[in-house]
Amino acid sequence: MREYLLTLCVTAAVTYLLTGPVRKFAIVAGAMPEIRARDVHREPTPRLGGIAMFGGLCAGLLVAAHLSNLGKVFELHSEPRALLSGAGLIWILGVLDDKWGVDALVKLGGQMIAAGVMVLQGLTILWIPVPGVGTVGLTPMQGTLLTVALVVITINAVNFVDGLDGLASGMVCIAAAAFFLYAYRLWFGHNVEAAAPATLFAAILMGMCLGFLPHNMHPARIFMGDSGSMLIGLVLAAGAISITGQVDPDVLNAFTGGSERAVVHATVPVYIPLLLPLTVIAVPVADLLLAIVRRTWNGQSPFAADRGHLHHRLLEIGHSHSRAVLIMYFWSGLIAFGTVAYSVHSASTWILLLIVALSAAGLVLLLLPRFKPRAPRWAEAFVPPRYRRRKVTAAEPEAAGAEAAGAEPAAEAVPADAEPVEEGAGREPVPAGVHGATAIGDRSRFAHARRISSNR
Repeated sequence: MREYLLTLCVTAAVTYLLTGPVRKFAIVAGAMPEIRARDVHREPTPRLGGIAMFGGLCAGLLVAAHLSNLGKVFELHSEPRALLSGAGLIWILGVLDDKWGVDALVKLGGQMIAAGVMVLQGLTILWIPVPGVGTVGLTPMQGTLLTVALVVITINAVNFVDGLDGLASGMVCIAAAAFFLYAYRLWFGHNVEAAAPATLFAAILMGMCLGFLPHNMHPARIFMGDSGSMLIGLVLAAGAISITGQVDPDVLNAFTGGSERAVVHATVPVYIPLLLPLTVIAVPVADLLLAIVRRTWNGQSPFAADRGHLHHRLLEIGHSHSRAVLIMYFWSGLIAFGTVAYSVHSASTWILLLIVALSAAGLVLLLLPRFKPRAPRWAEAFVPPRYRRRKVTAAEPEAAGAEAAGAEPAAEAVPADAEPVEEGAGREPVPAGVHGATAIGDRSRFAHARRISSNR
């Protein structure tokens, strides 16, 4: 566990330290596209965050290769080399798309090529355990097609959910943490050597996301772009393929009673990813499927962008940006860790009852978009200002009453002799550039012109 923790920390540290210089490089290189109709941010923000994440991936693999226990993974398995090859191709494709834009069909072809490269180096699905049937072997062609399909679907699922600050990286980090627990239990708890590469991939993926999150939380200073979202999607898919299609179920007989049917039943939560790429990211996959149905129903291309994703709908019903992200985190964690808990204790009713109770709590959060708890008077000094009760002065009792009744607050009174103030006046413009506080210069074009009294 210490070597995994060291690999995770090195990956996170390298990703975190590289993100700042990468942001400045993205600004200089002009990798800041204009705000589109479906975007929720108000200022052009640099992309290319995937460069820092790819640097963290390389650093994590390099450190793991020189450790005593993890170094054996590189000697006995070809999956790490396959992952690095596929990740390099998908990362280059993502960088080109972030800077100049790449056609959707070209990106799809590049994703299939990256998956094919991993298959050629041994990272492929060899068999599928089917509940009630047993282990079903796959021909090389079947294994290749299934592997490519799993990689492409997972990459696009993560790419589709990357619509809010910190959403994709946080959800994938939660997925990687749950996946790490299961893979680590198989390897060290039950001596399944074939689960070692997936455990390493999950630890590195957690480090990549944790190192990038501080720069990507709302308000984000940099976006991961397609170079980052496709990269972490590929790493997650590689871990799923490594542990799903290459761990022989017969090896698990030692701790499941010796019955092949019992083995298949015990491993069902892990083999579901073959049908719905990774139950640990079931929310992004559901968003992907709903987007495809919605766009084709409306006569659009499945790759046409819109504002109908789950996170967009959370914003439309009244949730704030941060609360929408936390709700998506909650559902991802519930599905991911619930799946892992069920795979460990599938006969326990407490697991199902706990999942049902947490699901009910999640539904309550969805139905209360404008709920804002207020702290009692005695605790207001210890909580942020947004949780304090608003004090009503003697000059505004009518406005407060109207606001409580649901009416729109009255506009601020402006003296007749007040002089108009130009938009952005009274504030020095923030210079743009690599050392600026924002990706753009003067923010005056986002301000609303208003009038103020000359005696204020």
